[in-house]
Amino acid sequence: MNLRAGIAGLGPVLGDVLASFNASGNLAGIITAMPGAFFAVMGLSAVPIARRVGLSRTLWLGMAMTLIGTAFRPWVNSAWPFMALTAFVVAGIALSNVLLPAWIKLHGGRNIVTLMTLNTTLLGASGAVGPLSALFVDGDDGWRHALFFWVWIAIAQVAVWAIVALRTGFDFPDSAQQPEAEPGKKKRRPASLFSSPTAIFLMVFFGLQSMNAYIQMGFLPQILIDAGTSQAKASIALAVVGAMNILGGIVMPPLIDKVASLAPYILAIAGFAVIGYLGILLAPTSGTLIWSAILGLGGWAFPGALALIVARSREPEVTARLSGFVQPVGYLFPMVGPLIVGAVYTPQAPNWAGIIIALIIASVIQGLVGARAARRFFVDDELARR
Repeated sequence: MNLRAGIAGLGPVLGDVLASFNASGNLAGIITAMPGAFFAVMGLSAVPIARRVGLSRTLWLGMAMTLIGTAFRPWVNSAWPFMALTAFVVAGIALSNVLLPAWIKLHGGRNIVTLMTLNTTLLGASGAVGPLSALFVDGDDGWRHALFFWVWIAIAQVAVWAIVALRTGFDFPDSAQQPEAEPGKKKRRPASLFSSPTAIFLMVFFGLQSMNAYIQMGFLPQILIDAGTSQAKASIALAVVGAMNILGGIVMPPLIDKVASLAPYILAIAGFAVIGYLGILLAPTSGTLIWSAILGLGGWAFPGALALIVARSREPEVTARLSGFVQPVGYLFPMVGPLIVGAVYTPQAPNWAGIIIALIIASVIQGLVGARAARRFFVDDELARR
């Protein structure tokens, strides 16, 4: 439940944070880009760390980092400590996001689809409830209490995963489980995932949908506020986007497991994103919650991408490698996207039209790339042919 709230909860109060620190739109871009940046950096580190200490212990470490950032971030009085503690929040979230699919693949047994559905559903729920904390506070420092609200879930996560880590011990599907090389022959190095077309298409698909998602989480409330919507309604709008993602978390994993041709569904999801952006561009105040709900349907690309990481790999070790490739490299997109938005955004004279049009174009490309990633190929097989 805390794998998105620490990020989604910032969007509705971003303007208050900037005002409190007397900061410009560039700071908004940096803060909103931090999830992508740290997801990329920590994502690249996640599998090596897990190989050394185990999946469960690394997941616990990520949740402990999130707890530290969530507990102390709201109470600082300048931008630099705020960004440093935000780094703790998103770095911990990154470790958890990258490794959970591999953990499910290793420990799920016959319940892999059920656990993946639960994972993506709770991710959607976290994104839905995250913005709502802004509704219960007001005043100049209300944003501090809104961000601190989620510390209790962070504490619970650390406690639960401490028990899991103690019970499972070291758990990583290392190469010892693979066939040994013949005597006198060197063990073959695993092929690079860049040699797998499916892995590359899945990475680009994941990157584009993540860029859309994090720009929405960081800037959608501000887009609506600048268009004349109240902060409360803007918070609810972002929560609606997250609520629709809950449905996506329930629907997409079993759909991917059972349907032979997913391309039409991936294209339809991208179409919803295009329609939602067009609505916000042309009529942001008259149909705010409708456009938000449609954007939320476009957000089904996220649980779809996570489920595809599991569905397009056979062995747990390949799942871990694929997750450690798709997510960190893909998160370069949401690192660059928000930085550009922050550089273009001027709080004193906001103009969002060009940014929304760019997001529409990105959504079209996302649909085309995702349709290819959804074809029934396995990364294991593509790597074996290299």
